[in-house]
Amino acid sequence: MSIGGVLANARRRAGLSVTQVSRQTRIRETIIADIEGDDYSACGGDFYARGHIRAIAAAVGADPEPLIGAYDAARPRALTDGVTEPLAAVPVPRHPWPGPVTPAGVRQTRAPAGPGAPARGRQRLRRGPAWAVALAVVALAGLGFAGYLLANTGHAAAPPASARRAAPWHAGHASHAASVSGGTQAAAAPAASARAGAPPRMLTPTGATALGPSGGPGDNSDLARLAIDGNPATAWHTDWYATARFGNLYPGTGLLVDMGRPVTITAAQVTLGRARGASFQLRVGAAPALASLRPVARAAGAGGVVRLRLTRPAHGRYVLLWFTRLPPGPAGTFQVSVYGLRLEGRT
Repeated sequence: MSIGGVLANARRRAGLSVTQVSRQTRIRETIIADIEGDDYSACGGDFYARGHIRAIAAAVGADPEPLIGAYDAARPRALTDGVTEPLAAVPVPRHPWPGPVTPAGVRQTRAPAGPGAPARGRQRLRRGPAWAVALAVVALAGLGFAGYLLANTGHAAAPPASARRAAPWHAGHASHAASVSGGTQAAAAPAASARAGAPPRMLTPTGATALGPSGGPGDNSDLARLAIDGNPATAWHTDWYATARFGNLYPGTGLLVDMGRPVTITAAQVTLGRARGASFQLRVGAAPALASLRPVARAAGAGGVVRLRLTRPAHGRYVLLWFTRLPPGPAGTFQVSVYGLRLEGRT
C-alpha cells in the first residue's frame, strides 16, 4: 500500500476527518488530501513533505518511520550545499530539526575553505602509512555503528513489536531510570511482598480515557483506547503545544486506565514515541480523579520503552499516566504519544 493509502486508512480507523487532522497538525486540508493521494507537489520540497508525513502519522496513530523510509527510498539522493551525495554518506542527527537543516533533514556543512583544500587533504592521506589508514577506517566504522545505535534510541514513533517480544518486559533492565514520588521507589528488584504472595501476571484494562487538569475529558479522549489495544502501530496522543509545559496553559494532562476492579500493581511498561523529553507520573487509586490517585513512580526525560517496577505494590482500580512535560515534535511543537501501556500485578 502507498504512503498516502496507509495514512488515509489510519485516519479512518481513528475515526478522524481530514478537517480534524488539519486542526491537530496545522497542515492545510488540501495538502493532507494531496498526500493521501500520494501527491507531494504542494508540500514545498522533501524537507516539508517529511515533516507533513510525520505530523499526519502522529495525528492518526500510525508509525511514521516506515512511511519516511518509503518516501526516502523513492528519492535515493539528497541535495546538500549544492553537492549531490548519497544519503547513506551523510550522518543522521540525533534530534529532529536541531538547527539549520538541508531538505534531506541533515545538518548543513561548509564546503572546504578553498580550491586547494581537497588536494591538500588527498596529499596528506597518500603520505600516511597504511596502518594509520586501516586504523582510521576501523575507528570510523565504530563511530558509525555507535551513531546508528544512538539514532535508533532517539526519535521516532513506536519501537518495533519484535523488539518488545525479544525478552520478558518485566526484566530488571529499564530504558529510563525512574524516580519515585509519594514515598514509593521504582527499582529493578521485585517487591518483597510480591515475592511472598502469588506471582504477578499481566493485567488487562477494561477501558481508557483522557483526563484533563480540571477533572474533565483531556486531550483526544476518543483515541485513548489505542494505548491499550495491543497494536504497536496505534497510539493515543496529546494535542500539539507551543512549549514542553503545555504552552503554560495547563499543569499537565493524563491517560486514565480503568482496570474494571481493584487490583495490585507491581510494575508497568509504557511505550512512548522515541522522542525523549517526556516527564510523567504513574498514579494509582480507587476513584477516577487526580486528587484520589496517589503518585507511585515517575520518569523524566523519557522516550521509547519505559519500564517501572515498584518496590511497594500499589492498590486501586484506576491507573493514571499524568504527563507534566512533553517531548519535542517534528514540526517544532510538543506532543507525547502512548503506543502501549502494560501493567503487571495481582487481582
